[in-house]
Amino acid sequence: MTVKPSYIYAIGRVEARFPNLAAEKEFAQATGRSDTAGKTDQQTFHAVLSKREHRYLVRQLCWVLTIQGLDAYLLIPRDPADMDLLVEAIRPASSPNDIDVVIGMRGPIAPPEMCNGLMVPIVVFDQIYSFNREALVKAIPKPEKAKAEQFGPAAEELFDRIMQMTDNAGATDDHRALNYLAMRYPGIYAKAAEEFAKDCSLSGVEVRPSPLSGTRKIVDVIFAYTNRNTDYTEKFFVRCDVTEEFPFLVTKLGPYYDR
Repeated sequence: MTVKPSYIYAIGRVEARFPNLAAEKEFAQATGRSDTAGKTDQQTFHAVLSKREHRYLVRQLCWVLTIQGLDAYLLIPRDPADMDLLVEAIRPASSPNDIDVVIGMRGPIAPPEMCNGLMVPIVVFDQIYSFNREALVKAIPKPEKAKAEQFGPAAEELFDRIMQMTDNAGATDDHRALNYLAMRYPGIYAKAAEEFAKDCSLSGVEVRPSPLSGTRKIVDVIFAYTNRNTDYTEKFFVRCDVTEEFPFLVTKLGPYYDR
């Protein structure tokens, strides 16, 4: 019997950690040989790891994806050349608004000796995107009718709602679809701004199996907006295919009618 692969589309923060004392001491020696005057600890850490001659240190470290402050996955690149993506995720100056998106395949739980006793699933990743929230919001095309001062907060609120959905570790089809839309489909943000402008609040986000599902896994992601004065609720949905590692859009955002 073939085991079905378990895909990950997770949004969190990448952190580098020392797996043991020897690796920590070796890093300290490499730092001593580097010019770090005037740099903060974070800038020093980034500068040392970024040097080509210190690539062996990058391979020694544990790379952990934390989600909502909790350790979620240990990251290993499918292609060793993608170690660069991990280094890029360690910013010279970190901010609470930093975001890392990891796409890959979930494997077994890490053995305790792999990362100083940390036992979380290993993810073999194919892609990591690193940016911050401001860059995400700025990159979303603003609808013609929306005012800039309204669109930014609307986009941020919707993004937060998706991130804070229960146990969103990007491992289920539902969460992979939501995280994909949050990163790749500006239509949901445009609709949020439009509905907030009409005095509606975001009253629900739900994912259901699509009636189109057959040989492929397709889900409907439904956004409900309720008018703050009349309590009338309108629903809109977008259809996603989550069969393989990279989700994609099947139909764009449109009205949803409960059957």
